[in-house]
Amino acid sequence: MAASSMKDIKLRMKSVESTMQITKAMELVASSKLRRAKLHAEQTRPYFTTLHQTLTDIAYGNTDFSSPYVQKRDVNKRCYVMIAGDRGLAGGYNSNLFKAMEEHRAGADSLFLPIGKKAVEYCTRHQLPILTSEYSLAEDVGMGDCAAMARLLCQAFCKGEFDELEIVYTNFVSMLSQQPAVLKTLPLNYDRQQAQQQTRPQTLTLYEPSSEAVYNAIVPEYVAGLIYGAMAESVASEQGARRTAMDAASKNASEMIEDLSLHYNRARQAAITQEITEIVAGAEA
Repeated sequence: MAASSMKDIKLRMKSVESTMQITKAMELVASSKLRRAKLHAEQTRPYFTTLHQTLTDIAYGNTDFSSPYVQKRDVNKRCYVMIAGDRGLAGGYNSNLFKAMEEHRAGADSLFLPIGKKAVEYCTRHQLPILTSEYSLAEDVGMGDCAAMARLLCQAFCKGEFDELEIVYTNFVSMLSQQPAVLKTLPLNYDRQQAQQQTRPQTLTLYEPSSEAVYNAIVPEYVAGLIYGAMAESVASEQGARRTAMDAASKNASEMIEDLSLHYNRARQAAITQEITEIVAGAEA
């Protein structure tokens, strides 16, 4: 019985050691990808910040400004651009994102544009209406894809297919902290009374053919910038979450090996004691 128990413990130890090698390798890969993703996220932030400032200057620099992208409507239907991962083994990265989306949605009528394999699977599993499932792999989405998404979303918004556009992504706070966020994108924030009450000097800028036409042409670029920035934040967050999860898994595996080693030594000691007892008993007989 003791020999059988020792063999089982030994096999278990080898299995845990193999798993720990995998988790350590995945942690190293995630750490390498995290450094690049973090740098990429930091570099993309100024892009849509500048676009947002340009849109604000155009809107608030014209007291008679009008655009379909700033008109407030009764919200009967929302569209969510939901950015999740392509793989699991990242702790609560994907589940926390879906939970934040459901809390914001609160069961209201919604339309979805999922990005990432896990987002597409979630929408399919819960039978949620999908605008397009073309972007099922988040790692393959580039700036050109974000621009195509933005044009599609802006056209649908102007046609009245939905009344608000939200981007659901994970904000990269630090290596150990990632927070799911819901960013309202359309309609853009514009207060006509505030624009008319502004007393500070305005820079005289001439827009051709008109300020509204320029504004409407920039909005899709702005939305594309927001989606691309959210993608960069989400990729960095996913790698950070995976690195943390794999580090915890490696530590748990190491503790399990120590515990199994203790059980193995106890079983081995018990087997040796039993053999000595049997030898002594046989010699006395």
